[in-house]
Amino acid sequence: MNDNTETGTSVAKVIYILYIVGTIIGLTAVIGLVMAYVNKDETDNWLQTHYRFQIRTFWIGFLYCVIGTLTLQLFFGALILIFTFFWVVIRCAKGLKQLENQQPVKNLESWFFT
Repeated sequence: MNDNTETGTSVAKVIYILYIVGTIIGLTAVIGLVMAYVNKDETDNWLQTHYRFQIRTFWIGFLYCVIGTLTLQLFFGALILIFTFFWVVIRCAKGLKQLENQQPVKNLESWFFT
């Protein structure tokens, strides 16, 4: 593994962690999103899939949160927000596992867990 790939792997790992922390402290997820956009084109193809996956995770999660918040007056709004919490954590855990194995993200276009 060359230095560029090693650095990219470390950055991708930090982004996954920022997203997990972002389920409690939302600002860290925004920082992770910016980092993913900045690094998405500057590394190996398999690592680029992680950055694209992270960008998609942020925006899809954001959409789920908006829907959950708008429907919070209804019973299922809280369920959507709880689902979104677990969805982000599970996606990031699966992404971290694939990153550790130096594998590209499987099923990159998924709106679910991968």
